[in-house]
Amino acid sequence: MTAQKRSLSHPKILQLAREVLAIESEGIANLIPKLDHNFVRAVQMIFQAKGRLIVTGVGKSGIVARKIVATLNSTGAPSLFLHPVEAMHGDLGMISPQDVVLALSNSGETSELTILLPSIKRLGVPLIALTGRVESTLASHSDVVIDVGVPREACPLGLAPTASTTAALAMGDALAVALLTQRGFKASDFRRFHPGGSLGARLSLAIGEVMLTGNRVPRVHPEDPLISALREMDEKGFGATLVVDGAGVLLGIFTDGDLRRCLRKFQHLQDKTVAQVMTPSPHAIGPESLASQALEHMEHKAITVLPVVDAKRVVLGIVHLHDLLGRGEFQFKA
Repeated sequence: MTAQKRSLSHPKILQLAREVLAIESEGIANLIPKLDHNFVRAVQMIFQAKGRLIVTGVGKSGIVARKIVATLNSTGAPSLFLHPVEAMHGDLGMISPQDVVLALSNSGETSELTILLPSIKRLGVPLIALTGRVESTLASHSDVVIDVGVPREACPLGLAPTASTTAALAMGDALAVALLTQRGFKASDFRRFHPGGSLGARLSLAIGEVMLTGNRVPRVHPEDPLISALREMDEKGFGATLVVDGAGVLLGIFTDGDLRRCLRKFQHLQDKTVAQVMTPSPHAIGPESLASQALEHMEHKAITVLPVVDAKRVVLGIVHLHDLLGRGEFQFKA
């Protein structure tokens, strides 16, 4: 006997969607207070391993496991997905003594996975569990247990894995970010691992190919009044303006941050010139440098705007952090 179809009203559809998103948000938020020494141990265990991270799970957990593997590989943590059933038919040989195993199961009682646990233990490799039940069979066989349990599923029947899979996915992202930070993963590394991606493509270009040039570059002279710098910043929408001499040589930069410092330092700004308030000799980069190098430089110096100059410090263009990461358009050379 099949279920009778019924048409939902638009308000009801939107109400259901909002409820699902609220429940899934609740599930992720519920993980935050659960983070403890077990998460730290898991990160250290994976980081210190001489081999790879083998991630396993079945069903929806298997799908999440595959996504975690993809994220880890793309951020410099060598990982492989191992299907529990295939593992029992020969693929267990892919696990080496130098590896670490990460097993996913919301219930912790998935039969295809629990059958595999004694074999994993016999191999002597560390086992990390991502489970919603910390007293489950999976948890009892694991060296480290990360609790990803959620208060409820978004499915109205409480049957289809929804909030629980979202929570496991989010915890996998947390592991990946902690590991890439501990490894000192850089933009150049991302570019190397993503040669075909849009971000990887941008970061592999020379700054000379992606910088803003000509009239799009905000610039003023040191003798100009401060109000001229503010107008230039507003007109170009860059949050900063370069300060150049008559030959176009970079002398300084004036940013939103400089303006805030001026407001704290000076009682009156009407009589101030750009030279009195600018940051002299700002960081700059050459046009032949890669966008990935510019991104690393910005991150290291905690700046968002980078002038592009030639060997004599003559301004050729400018690049903004958000443009390197994908916002806005690039000015490609003809």
